Amino acid sequence: MPKQVDHQERRETIARALWRVVERRGATRLSLREVAQEAGISLGQLQHYFPSRADLLAFAMDFAGEQAGLRVGRGLAALGERPHPRDVLRVTLVEMLPLHADARVTSRMSAAYVLEALHDEDVRARARDGLLRGREAVERVVRQAVADGLIAPDRDPAVETDLLLALTGFTTLLELRVIGPAEVLTAVDRHLDGLFARF
Repeated sequence: MPKQVDHQERRETIARALWRVVERRGATRLSLREVAQEAGISLGQLQHYFPSRADLLAFAMDFAGEQAGLRVGRGLAALGERPHPRDVLRVTLVEMLPLHADARVTSRMSAAYVLEALHDEDVRARARDGLLRGREAVERVVRQAVADGLIAPDRDPAVETDLLLALTGFTTLLELRVIGPAEVLTAVDRHLDGLFARF
């Protein structure tokens, strides 16, 4: 009797193969054939799941986002019940930065996806929707902290959200080794301390 194929597992295997190729060679010269070879399957098998490069990148990015979400979830669970919003924001920001191997993969996939989005309207819309959802989640935490009196009432939650997300710009400095993780974490903590300073 032929072996049953778990199609979701096969897709995830392909996505992880794509991550490894991007990690080694970058995304600009990425080919479906190379990803298929890395995944240990034929090009035809890969195209059965992902007919185009854009389809493959979209799934790999979605999967990377899910994995990042799981990491954030584990980090938040470790904070216990009713964590302080400063800690929630710190966990979220730290997992968005390439400070460990899994986060570096997600970061590099994001960079590849943004490059693709610049030239593909469908990819751009999908990437924008994901970023908007992430931004809304951060802004909800900030708005609630203002409402709870943990952030000064004269702070604009939308602006503070933008400033928090701007901290993810440390990604480039980290990837190019302009600064190290310790300096980034110091800057993140300093910003959060200022946001939640007593007033």
